[in-house]
Amino acid sequence: MKTPCKLWTLGLCLLGLNTLSYAQTGVGTKAPRNAEVFMDGSRKMLDEKWIYWEGPRLAAKPPIKWTVVKDPEGKGTVVDCFDPAAAGGLYGAADLVTKKQFRDFRAHVEFFITQPGGNSGVYLQNRYEIQVLDGDTTSHGMGAVINETASPYHAYKGVGKWNSYDILFRAARFKDGKLVEQPLVTLYFNGKKVHTNHAISQVWGGPNSGIDGGNDKGKGITDRPGGLKLQSEGHHVLYRNIWIKEENLTAANTDF
Repeated sequence: MKTPCKLWTLGLCLLGLNTLSYAQTGVGTKAPRNAEVFMDGSRKMLDEKWIYWEGPRLAAKPPIKWTVVKDPEGKGTVVDCFDPAAAGGLYGAADLVTKKQFRDFRAHVEFFITQPGGNSGVYLQNRYEIQVLDGDTTSHGMGAVINETASPYHAYKGVGKWNSYDILFRAARFKDGKLVEQPLVTLYFNGKKVHTNHAISQVWGGPNSGIDGGNDKGKGITDRPGGLKLQSEGHHVLYRNIWIKEENLTAANTDF
């Protein structure tokens, strides 16, 4: 006999959704059984599941120069995004992207900024950036859907602490080759819901930022899937516990 669903998860159960992957958020959230882990702090997984993004500014060459270091707040190892090729803030010069590509997905990412002003970024479908930038409370700052939302800086734990993003993303929809529905994202930042069903308007940052960045100044979104990308900008930002669960969100809704 199966254990009955609690009332607060009943709706998800009736829809056939995985309640673990949706109900739990925050630092330490483990991957559900039907999700794939993409970063466990090991060199083996780093090399097996990630590659340099081959954008117009790519300067790094394999093997990956990001390093595996000791977790400053716990046991085990984590990944440092510093890459010499990106020194001076050259985003796109040494960014890493998952080899696997996605349309709709649920993702969990944990990051640790080691020094004030630390800068990186999490890109959905290698297009849309959720900013990782200490000290910036603007629409270009920490936790913002870059240039589109205010920074939910109140949810940030600060330098020297692990932070987490829990993301549900629905890709743009097309009909006869034309965009008919914008991409949508809901974001929890350290377990607090900070963006709900935000409709993303474009790719920001130009051709060096990701897929379609050079198409009609970022407004020319295409129907091509993309990987989860992490940005290297010459800063020591650490990552761990990254997992992704593929979804098929038929309704235009990412609220969870």
